[in-house]
Amino acid sequence: MKHLSKNLIITVLALFLITFAFSSLLDIQPNKPETISLNALAEKINSGAVSKITVNGEDLEIELSDGTKSMSRKESETSVSQTLANYGVLPDKLLKVELDVKSPGGFGYWMGVLLPAIIPVIFMLLIFWFIFRQAKVGANQALAFGRANFRIFSHKKDKITFKDVAGLKESKEELEEVVDFLKNPKKFLDIGAKIPRGVLLMGSPGTGKTLLARAVAGEGNVPFFHLSASEFVEMFVGVGASRVRDLFETAKRAAPSIIFIDEIDAVGRERGTGLGGGHDEREQTLNQILVEMDGFDRNTNVIVMAATNRPDVLDPALLRPGRFDRRVVLDMPDMKDREEILKIHSKNKPLSQVDLKSIAVRTPGFSGADLANLANEAAILTARENRKKITQDDFFNSIEKVLLGPARRSRVISEQEKKITAYHEAGHALVAAGIKDSDPVHKVTIISRGMAGGYTLKLPIEDRRIRTKAEFLSDLAVFLGGYTAESQVFGDISTGSSSDLKQATEIANKIVTQYGMSEKLGPRTLGKNYEMVFLGREIASEKDYSEKTGELIDEEVSRFLKKAFDFAKKIILSHRPALDAIALKLIEQETIEQEEFNKIISSFKIKQIKVA
Repeated sequence: MKHLSKNLIITVLALFLITFAFSSLLDIQPNKPETISLNALAEKINSGAVSKITVNGEDLEIELSDGTKSMSRKESETSVSQTLANYGVLPDKLLKVELDVKSPGGFGYWMGVLLPAIIPVIFMLLIFWFIFRQAKVGANQALAFGRANFRIFSHKKDKITFKDVAGLKESKEELEEVVDFLKNPKKFLDIGAKIPRGVLLMGSPGTGKTLLARAVAGEGNVPFFHLSASEFVEMFVGVGASRVRDLFETAKRAAPSIIFIDEIDAVGRERGTGLGGGHDEREQTLNQILVEMDGFDRNTNVIVMAATNRPDVLDPALLRPGRFDRRVVLDMPDMKDREEILKIHSKNKPLSQVDLKSIAVRTPGFSGADLANLANEAAILTARENRKKITQDDFFNSIEKVLLGPARRSRVISEQEKKITAYHEAGHALVAAGIKDSDPVHKVTIISRGMAGGYTLKLPIEDRRIRTKAEFLSDLAVFLGGYTAESQVFGDISTGSSSDLKQATEIANKIVTQYGMSEKLGPRTLGKNYEMVFLGREIASEKDYSEKTGELIDEEVSRFLKKAFDFAKKIILSHRPALDAIALKLIEQETIEQEEFNKIISSFKIKQIKVA
């Protein structure tokens, strides 16, 4: 309705301008003669001043003896001679005047006659045209409601190939086979190989699933249709299934082709898990996808790619052979991959003596998206300080900003609070330095970031896939180092240890219930979590152990925490001078980097002990 009103206003304005233009053409004449009355014309004829009169309809064009021209208008329904006779013109005087009669015609005349009748008709026709046009658009929208709103990849804009994707060597090899099959199907068909029906990209958020799909589109010379799974489902029944049919029909016409469905878990979750009864539009959409991928019509060169970070909630029918039978797992990048990813994201950025390898060492657990954000934050920090090149410190500051939030240097704290924070962080750092299985300390600071009053940055020497019991106990002791330092130095504890206690308790609970590292409970897991996949979150749990076992779990969790606390206490009491030295240095300069921290530790000759 809004568009219709707008179009009508434009039409009215256009008609007004057209009418105005024609009126101007009809009315405006250069050097328009003076108009005189019939009485004045009669007097001029009787005095012999008029040489010629041209009659054009009812208009009289008068030419005087001195060459000037005038205009007048005769009476309607009478001749010129009769009109002039009525105004007292003598017949002999009229005979001396040359009369010229013109028949009505010409463009101006006919426009003047026809426009008043045509314009209203045109105006009404335009109104009806716009009304029917809007009705047709509405009908087309209603008919197109069941069509898939897919997008076709453009090879000319932002083309990405496998060379632009760092790491993920095995994943790229899997997808290179798919691209090769589409480019050279005869090579595979000659030895009896069948085209893969579906490829499921699985991995944590930010690991590059969508990026790999774009690389496949860039590598292959086939049509690439991509859309999000959430675009299938609407509030109206049957729309999702209709859009699935439309998408696959379009892809089949363009075969060989690739369909990419992002975040497929939006429609591919296990059937029968929704809450409540009634028709489930999502399930009908999933049923249609299952039929299209491996129904009766199997002779189609269409490969379906999909991405998800929740493969555990997908319906088993999606994962069986013949559908998503090829699964590509995308892991978090290791140190070497992180360095390669940083090179790609730093390619168009001016760097000044930046060691990307040392940045890769400081970013364990970062995904590809995290590293892209890291490089962008470093560039923003450089631009904010009006510098032309990005330095190593810009990257290091960006790491801390991504992990903890921006530094709050303007925060005003009392001397006592500063002292408590310094001893708290010194306790973490000292315990980490005094335990054999702990990761090395890279930085200690009491500068507030995000919700943390200070922090101790310790990083592993190399990426680890598995963890040992000794390493978990070392982490527990380090987490409790700040709590222990506060209690030993001040004889009291503060709320600054709340986050440490929470993380330590979670680790101790996993040691007992998930990893089978408790001597009393033995090698078993305890507790089952049933996740409601429709809601996507844990809302119910069931115990698979007795109340007595539950008491043992609590005892074991407390025992591990007590053991870690005792080790932290032992280190802090044994090396109290080192604790004081670290804390005083933090109070003085707020931050201690790795080299300076190692000098302090070596000066006190701290020997590492093993947590057993």
